[in-house]
Amino acid sequence: MADVLVSFKLLPSDSDVDTSVMESEVKEKLNGVCKINNIEEKDIGFGLKYIHLEVIVEDKEGEVDRIEKVLSMVKGVGEINTENVSLI
Repeated sequence: MADVLVSFKLLPSDSDVDTSVMESEVKEKLNGVCKINNIEEKDIGFGLKYIHLEVIVEDKEGEVDRIEKVLSMVKGVGEINTENVSLI
């Protein structure tokens, strides 16, 4: 089966959320669930930041939903946007 690269935009639940702590917890929660291809903090503006996350999962039904569910359990994550899904 092929693999899929999925890009997420993780927005903090509040402007006071430390995105570096959020990034660490994302790495911890996804350990063993999928392969993290890239994770980085990006600026929105006015001092606000978000996490850009790319993961690699198997191309099978329900994988993206499973990752979103794990990400929703990360403290400080307010909104999860799936930006791109592509075969690799």
